Amino acid sequence: MKFLLIYPKWEKLDRQTRFILPPHGPVVMAAALPADVEVQFIDENVEPLDVNTDADFVGISTMLTAQVKRSWEIADAFRARGIKVICGGIATMLHAEEFEKHADSVFLGEAEGRMEQVFDDFRAGGLQKIYNYMQNFPPIESVGPARRSILNRELYNYRGVQMVDLFHASRGCRFNCYPCCVRFLGGRSFRPRPFDKVVEELAGIDNNRLFIVDNSLAQDREWEMELFKEMIPLKKKWCAHPIEDDDKVLDLAAQAGAWFVYQTIFDSSDFIRDRVKRYHDHGIAVEGSILLGLDYHTEDYIKRWMDFLLEIELDMAEFTILTPFVHTRTFDDLHHEGRIFSYDWSNYTCGKVVFQPKLMTPEKLQEMYYYCWDRFYEEEPANYKMFKMLKKVMDKEKADGTYKPRVRK
Repeated sequence: MKFLLIYPKWEKLDRQTRFILPPHGPVVMAAALPADVEVQFIDENVEPLDVNTDADFVGISTMLTAQVKRSWEIADAFRARGIKVICGGIATMLHAEEFEKHADSVFLGEAEGRMEQVFDDFRAGGLQKIYNYMQNFPPIESVGPARRSILNRELYNYRGVQMVDLFHASRGCRFNCYPCCVRFLGGRSFRPRPFDKVVEELAGIDNNRLFIVDNSLAQDREWEMELFKEMIPLKKKWCAHPIEDDDKVLDLAAQAGAWFVYQTIFDSSDFIRDRVKRYHDHGIAVEGSILLGLDYHTEDYIKRWMDFLLEIELDMAEFTILTPFVHTRTFDDLHHEGRIFSYDWSNYTCGKVVFQPKLMTPEKLQEMYYYCWDRFYEEEPANYKMFKMLKKVMDKEKADGTYKPRVRK
């Protein structure tokens, strides 16, 4: 059986560096497929999709809300040819009822241990309209290595530099952040993978540079420290979301190859100043994640905030606009208050204003978004700042013998 798995294209942030990372959802889902299924994978962000391609069955993996409408277009095109389509992924779970109108089947939840039933039903002509495993999680021990062999690795490099591979050591999140939908998708419980499974997968990834995509590593101090101890011999270099603000943890993270972290910068407090300094003291770079458009943000506040961001010497910064994704507290509040003026999911890129801010006009917030990107990268462009970060990790790789030359096209 030929199964065509598609990852739809999506619009990147206007000022963002134009590199493409290999997607994680499709390779995790592909690992759960029956062994006799032949998989062809197309990532529309790096290669064209021909909707006339032959396939017995089509799967569409949709991670981002901004991909939703393109997913529907693709599904409609294949179904018009009489080919069955199943949709899954994060954005499918968030917009399940809408996806039902465009797909023969909708898969909700985590894939491990569930794909055999789906394909048995397909072969028998009894594909179910919905496979709903939301909040019914498979045993975390059943999560094995992702199937990265479906990727065309040559397509994921930027100016000759191999992009990072994505990897996860845990699922779920015990936090309940205002703009985040993880509590709906992965539950409020922290679900760490067994260390032997983590090490097995890490050791099998033929790429020294990784992005650990866990929602936050700072969820269980003892687990976090043990994870880093296990990672030290592998000599991988990695970036991640926040790490525990603790010297012992940060020291182990640095030894384990922490390259940089994505750290939310939510204000201009001494706490944030010290947080960034502690990362730097341990040789870990910081890419600030700055969310614009909260109810207390004014034009003056954002400009003073920008002064602070430059002062604390972030290595890089990514600016986004508060976006009311469904199944978040942000959506619930703004929808209830009648402040959302666009429900066109293609605009939900985190770079476009789709709601009425409290203390400024939508136009002013959009203007301040561009102001922040331009101001932060005024003296050193994003490409140059990224090169400086890459240079540091290359020096570490040369020191421990893991450096690989540039990719040659």
